[in-house]
Amino acid sequence: MNQETYRKLISGKSAGVIAVILRFFLATAAVIYLSCIRLRNFLYNKGWLKTHYTKAVVISVGNITVGGTGKTPLVIWLYNTVSKNYQCAILTRGYKATQNHLDEPAILNENCPQAKLIVNPDRVTSANEAVSKFNAQILIMDDGFQHRRLGRDLDIVAIDATCPFGYGKLLPAGLLREPVDSLKRAAAAIITRADKVSEAELNSLEDKLRYINPDMSIARSVHSPVCVKSVDDKEISLEELRNKRIFAFCGIGNPQAFLDTIKRLDADLVGSKIFNDHYQYTDGCLAEIREKAKLAKADFVLTTQKDWTKIRNSQDTSFAYLVVELKFISGQEKIKQWIDKTLAGKIPR
Repeated sequence: MNQETYRKLISGKSAGVIAVILRFFLATAAVIYLSCIRLRNFLYNKGWLKTHYTKAVVISVGNITVGGTGKTPLVIWLYNTVSKNYQCAILTRGYKATQNHLDEPAILNENCPQAKLIVNPDRVTSANEAVSKFNAQILIMDDGFQHRRLGRDLDIVAIDATCPFGYGKLLPAGLLREPVDSLKRAAAAIITRADKVSEAELNSLEDKLRYINPDMSIARSVHSPVCVKSVDDKEISLEELRNKRIFAFCGIGNPQAFLDTIKRLDADLVGSKIFNDHYQYTDGCLAEIREKAKLAKADFVLTTQKDWTKIRNSQDTSFAYLVVELKFISGQEKIKQWIDKTLAGKIPR
């Protein structure tokens, strides 16, 4: 079952007897999953599962849902913020690694070229390595909210405004990685893609977050397009995309957000090809994309930076990627205050 079909199923958009039966079995599996998550969190809360601490300050950036909350741009922003004054390393697990490629680490390495980036699913081992090898004072743990084995000083979660609570159900019946009351562990929440829903929806979401965790600081952010880059980092301005025919493709957790961004650039989206998240492209896939773009008479073939890291070696001059960056529209100072409070007294300046 591909990603689009699965989302239609768990969101209730798929109708019919088979869909109902499948949702029943997924709901049953979700009950078992919930029991495991509750037990695990209980054992950590009681200290019966050991949490390991390091000499460095650990800031975790995570989420409570699967599927593209915009966490990686938040990690990049955080690194650029704290690395100005401190020795900083990024810990990432390297999800769906292949021999020649790691999705998120490739993006982090490209956007934070000076960062000490350690790829290891064992966060405790990578934390100790960062401290002993690089004298890291701050460790940014990418995708760390559920990884409770490594102790952290600050938990920041990314909440996607377009699907904040994963259809209200736990995996595999929904997209929630753990129950929403787990947000009580978080000090701050960054609502991402805040420009893609109404003000009323944003206010309602903030009310729900504050009901779960009254002490949580909340900020709003958008993924702001900057430019387009092609082979050899040739830069194309957003103005040049106006009224141009665009064929788009991607393999990310929230493909619709990418397509909507292109439409908002006043470009003409003449076609698209969506792949599963973390998709590994083949020469055949790229040939199919080129053919579809040609038939659509596209002026540009655009993808995301995450996908670009996997196809850039093809040196295909017809492909380019949209550069986006995290921009706060409210609450940025609250987040910086939390960071300053966390670092205060722990790291000599």
